Amino acid sequence: MSVLFALAAPICTTPTECAGQGVDTFLGTPERIWASVAALVSLAAVVTGWLSLRLARRLRDGGRMLTMAALAGGLIGAVNGAVNLAVADGGLGTGNGVFGSIVALALGLAGAGLGRLALARSRRAELKG
Repeated sequence: MSVLFALAAPICTTPTECAGQGVDTFLGTPERIWASVAALVSLAAVVTGWLSLRLARRLRDGGRMLTMAALAGGLIGAVNGAVNLAVADGGLGTGNGVFGSIVALALGLAGAGLGRLALARSRRAELKG
């Protein structure tokens, strides 16, 4: 986690710190930003998995690239959500990104599941055609 804190060093972590630095907006703690990015990656995996399910038969490669992107994005988002949830010190509202981690974990598993379903469907279409 030292890399995360090194990257987020210029970001103020409390509203009073922001006021002391002359910054008008409070972006959040590094853990909350980490959970939010993981949730966005997981959401992108769900959208990609859904698109690969819908377009698998129309695409030239059977949607393999979209499927692999959904699988990879879902697993990355779910793992990051689970790790952030495991290292969180407090519950909801503490700034540890607990809610974002839960959302990232759920959406990541859904994205990976959609990607797996699309992969099975593309293989089945490949065998028929």
